[in-house]
Parts: sequence; structure tokens; C-alpha cells
Amino acid sequence: CTLTVVGLQAATGENEAIEVGPGEAVRIMTGAPMPPGADAILPIERCTVNDTTVVLLDPPKPHFVRKLGENLTKGTTALTKGQRLTPARVGLCATMGHATVPVFQRLRIAIVSTGDELKSPGEPLSHGEIYESNSYGLAGLVEWSGHTPVRFPAVADTMDELRKALTEAAETCDLILTSGGVSMGEFDYVRRIMEEEGDVHFWRMKIRPGSPPLFGLWNDTPLFGLPGNPVSSHVVFRMLVAPYLRHALGTDGPKEWKVRARLCDPVKSTSDCMTLRRVTLTSTEDGMMAHQPRHQGSGNIESLASASGLTLLQPGQSGEVGAWIDVLVL
Repeated sequence: CTLTVVGLQAATGENEAIEVGPGEAVRIMTGAPMPPGADAILPIERCTVNDTTVVLLDPPKPHFVRKLGENLTKGTTALTKGQRLTPARVGLCATMGHATVPVFQRLRIAIVSTGDELKSPGEPLSHGEIYESNSYGLAGLVEWSGHTPVRFPAVADTMDELRKALTEAAETCDLILTSGGVSMGEFDYVRRIMEEEGDVHFWRMKIRPGSPPLFGLWNDTPLFGLPGNPVSSHVVFRMLVAPYLRHALGTDGPKEWKVRARLCDPVKSTSDCMTLRRVTLTSTEDGMMAHQPRHQGSGNIESLASASGLTLLQPGQSGEVGAWIDVLVL
């Protein structure tokens, strides 16, 4: 089939639309409006084009045409309040002609680690000292949740030092996360100072690991007291802090993904607590499989770093090999 080329239809609106009659064709740029009279588009690689004619090598098909309004029809709600602005959603806003959109400001979240034994990574260690790592992990979780972490230097185990740090955090941030000092030890000053000078809303949760978290207000600023063990700290953030942030801001992000998986190793559950063990997920023809690392201590950060999920065993639920359970994807 040979047609006569009668012009060029550019993508801009500067040139007038060219009428296409029977036996005629128009060169058209990607994204240009369909010329009046045309009913099909054929890619140039499927044509032989001369100065004034074009030979069609394939029959035209109803492809390569985008209908006006096919993405969104007029009056459609594209985004609603509380939806997180992903890269695709930002592009959608621009496509609709919105140069700006109203957003919630990111929260500034203070992270305060406590303990005389803590040293910054890279410093020499003395007997009994360890590197402070929780604030780095929590900072990553805060960024994952869409907010701004503000790491404070590790605080010594004294009421005065802790009071000073918490007061500064309350004055400069919207939310406070502490790490350590919330259990029942002699030097667990976070719980003590919150009970004596703050406003404790609750202490302890029925989850393992991570049972001793605390929530309250310090100078009217919300404060989560997280355990000092790194695995417990991470677990409590995912189970407590992340849902709080979603609910407080009325947002849908970050989303938590759960999958069903079959246990390949036994997981011991309890009668009164949710059991959150680290597992590695693998996809098979029979579904997802969950393998449990042997060492599940709450201080074993390596087992968390190599895991891809947390078991969500309800109190009393079977954790036998072969049982199908819910797993929170890390």
C-alpha cells in the first residue's frame, strides 16, 4: 500500500492540524495530536518513506494511539489526603498540571541512646565498652518511614545528663526515641525519669523480643522508650512506632507487607505473647518458605541483618515445622 505524504504533524501546538484524506499520510511526532481524518498510526520502521510517498510494509492496526483522557477522566480523584508521594505520584501530579501540592512536613525525630558503656564507632574500646549502634539503625528506620532523624550523642547513665538531653530533644524535635534504660535494672533511668518527671501512658507490651517498651510525654513531646538490645529496638519500631506515625499523620505509608510462609524450622511460641522471630524467606513452587537462624538472641544484630522477615505468631499459635504462618517482611 502506497500513500502520499502531505505534511508533518509536530508534537507542539505551534503548527496547525493537517487534514488527512483518503490515500494520504502525515509524518507525526511521538505525542502529537492525531491529525483530522487519520485513523491509524504505523511506526516508521514498518514503512519505506520517500520524499512524497510512503509504502506500508505491514497493515495498520489500532495500536500506537493514546485516547484523550485515557489515563484519568475529568472529575476523577487521582490522589487523596494522606497518600505518600512516591516518585510515580509526583509524576502524576505534574502530568495533571500541578506545579505544587500541599504536604505534611516531615517530623523531626530525636534519637537518644543511653548507657555508660557506649562508644562511638571508630573509637578505641576499654574493658566492658561496646560500640553504640542502635541510633544508626533507628535513624535508618526513621528515614524509611519518611521522616528526618536527629541523632543525639550517647547519654551517660545519670538523671541529670538524661534530663538535659530529653529537654533539648523536646525543644527541637517533634518526637523522641530513646534506646535503653526502660527495663527494671538499677541503671534503667529512662523509665525512672519518665515515671518521676514525665507522663507515662504505658510500659511493656506482650511481644517477644521487645517486651519492655515505654510510651509517654516529656514536656508535652511524645516519647517512645525502646529497649537497648538492637533486635528488640528494631522490632519495637516496626510494631509500635511505625503504626503510630501512620495513624498520627493519617498517611498510608510506609506500607507493611505480610506474606504467608511455611515454617522449615520449629519456632517456640508462648501462651501470652506475640512471637517475632527472625526468618529468611525463600520462594518455591510450593509457596514461601521461612527458615529460622539458629541464634535468636535479642542482642544478635547479625541475625537481623541477614533476615528477611519476622514471624507473627499469635499467643498459643503452633510454630511446628510445616505450619503456615504470617510473616512481616523486613
